[in-house]
Amino acid sequence: MIRVLLVDDHPVVRAGYARLLIQDEAIEVVAEAGNVDEAYQAYVLHSPDITITDVSMPGVGGLGLVQKIRVRYPLAKLLVCSMYDSSQLIERVFQTGASGFVSKNAQPDALLHAVHEVYAGRLFNSESEVQHTSKQNLQEEAQRVASLTPREYEILRLLTLGHSVSECSDMLHLSQKTVSNHQTQIKEKLDMHTLAAMVHFAQRHGVIAGGGF
Repeated sequence: MIRVLLVDDHPVVRAGYARLLIQDEAIEVVAEAGNVDEAYQAYVLHSPDITITDVSMPGVGGLGLVQKIRVRYPLAKLLVCSMYDSSQLIERVFQTGASGFVSKNAQPDALLHAVHEVYAGRLFNSESEVQHTSKQNLQEEAQRVASLTPREYEILRLLTLGHSVSECSDMLHLSQKTVSNHQTQIKEKLDMHTLAAMVHFAQRHGVIAGGGF
């Protein structure tokens, strides 16, 4: 059983975390605290396996709690949560001695995953998980682009530049029916069903100039 101490100055937030955590039969919430002093006392009293703390709290805040606990208990495992997920903050979190960071913008199961990872002795950063997922998605999308024939690629380029099927037909010297058939094939291969989605896709992969990640 993974014994957890929850630290947040908002009771509603703590209650939400607790409801999420106890869905996992391997996790038990042994104590809660609303400020740094209460949290430190609870840590000494309960010796939890994992302490989950918010960054923004009265006084020295969550990072101050991490430092305070780690000074006396260097093997303590602490997981920091925050609605702010800048790279500078995340760097400070790990420099302070925390074992993990979870953005409050992450999916709920990220917290459960983080608890298990930190308990196993591994560092966890929900933001790097998001980046990894995004990278995988981009790779999958790139494979879809590669599956297009040269003609389909050109029609994709023209359509996402704002040209109509009729205009594509005139520019490529093809019948409108042929262009429409190609358009259908493109949508199926890319798994895109609207022109707006196709435009964003084309921008991400350099088919046309534009934004992207």
